[in-house]
Amino acid sequence: MELLVSTRSQDKMVEIRRILGDVKGLKVIDLDSAGIPESDDEEGIEIYDTFEENARAKAEYFYAKAGIPTVADDSGLEVDALGGAPGVRSKRFAPDRGLKGKALDGANNDHLVERLGDLEPAKRTGRYVCAAVLVGLDQDPITIRGEAEGLILGEPQGHGGFGYDPYFFDADLGCSFAELTARDKNERSHRGKAFRELAQRLCERKG
Repeated sequence: MELLVSTRSQDKMVEIRRILGDVKGLKVIDLDSAGIPESDDEEGIEIYDTFEENARAKAEYFYAKAGIPTVADDSGLEVDALGGAPGVRSKRFAPDRGLKGKALDGANNDHLVERLGDLEPAKRTGRYVCAAVLVGLDQDPITIRGEAEGLILGEPQGHGGFGYDPYFFDADLGCSFAELTARDKNERSHRGKAFRELAQRLCERKG
C-alpha cells in the first residue's frame, strides 16, 4: 500500500516516516516523490478555524492530485493564558516578514515569549495539538487527534526538534521537547500519539 504524506516540512516528514515505519507493507511517499511541485495555491488551503478542518482540506487537496490514499496533519500550540493562541495560526503567529524555515520558527518563538511576558510559571500551561486526517482509503475520512500537555518556558532549552520545541517543557520528563531524543519525542509528542494511532489502525486493517 502506498500512502502520501502531504507536508512540505522535512522535519515533519522525518518524524512521520519514523512512526509509520513499523507498518509492514506500507510505502510512505512524500510530495516530491509523488511529483507534486510546490504551488502558491497551497497557501490558501489551511484557512479554517480548527486543526481537523485544515488537515482534511490539505489531505483532500493532495489526494485530488495524487490519486492515492493521502494523510495530512495540522498541528500547533495552544497556550491557555493566550486564550488558546496561537492555535491554528502557530506557523504564522509572528507578524509577517516573509520569513521561512528556522528564521520563521525563531520569530514565532520570540513573539510567544513577548506575549507571555513575565507570567508566572504555573500559569504558562499549554498543549501541542495534532489532527491527522487520512482520505482515499475508506468512504469517510479517518480523523485522529493527539495532544501533549506542557509548560511554556521563558528561555529556550535544547537544540533539537523544531518549531516551539525549545520552549515547550514536558514536566513529567523534566526537559523541553528540544532536549528529547527522536524516539522519546515520538513517544510523548502530539504528532507521535496521532500517527501511532493511525499506524495501529492501518495494521488492524491489514490484519
